Amino acid sequence: MNPEKVAFGFFIVLSLTLNFGFFVGEMDNPDHHNVYELFAVLVVNLIATVLKFGDRTQLGAVLLATSLVAVLQLFAASLVWVYAEQVSGGGLSPAATASIVSLSGGAMLANVISVVLLIIETVMLRR
Repeated sequence: MNPEKVAFGFFIVLSLTLNFGFFVGEMDNPDHHNVYELFAVLVVNLIATVLKFGDRTQLGAVLLATSLVAVLQLFAASLVWVYAEQVSGGGLSPAATASIVSLSGGAMLANVISVVLLIIETVMLRR
């Protein structure tokens, strides 16, 4: 058993499940989406991304790319949240919440692709 692959698998699946938990709910209702859950998803995605550095395989490069896409989308969602809460002065509006959830959905899609690639890589392994 390769501990690196176990750790990456753990963090990418945890990221997907946390992201799904944040994504579920009415898209424009701020009460259905927790800022701490978004923060947790971002942190776990960053950990998964760091774990992929150093993998020199083609599949490793694609997994790193999907992780980077997820981090970028979640970072953008966090910036929209901070702007809505701290800069705009209007608080978290339904439009801002919809943008945040949409960006989170893009990150979730990138995480789904990562998990599918991880499963494909596992199936292709030969002893």
